[in-house]
Amino acid sequence: MSIKKFIKQVKKILLLDNFEQKGKKKSLKILLEKLEARKKILRAIPRKKLDIKEKKALKEEEEILSLQIKKGKKILKELQSDI
Repeated sequence: MSIKKFIKQVKKILLLDNFEQKGKKKSLKILLEKLEARKKILRAIPRKKLDIKEKKALKEEEEILSLQIKKGKKILKELQSDI
């Protein structure tokens, strides 16, 4: 019996089919928390003292973070509905 077959049998016996999805959900939740914390930090930066280029860069980074958070929440919702 090969190692892969043995591992599949053990997973099936121990009912660990959704083990990988649970790990993905946990890591995705941690990532979302970090992204939201970063977004909160960016919003706390005073913008009056910044150059135009720096303001533009901050705005762009906020938009990227918002988009990534939105995508992450969508993926998390899909993973939760699969289980």
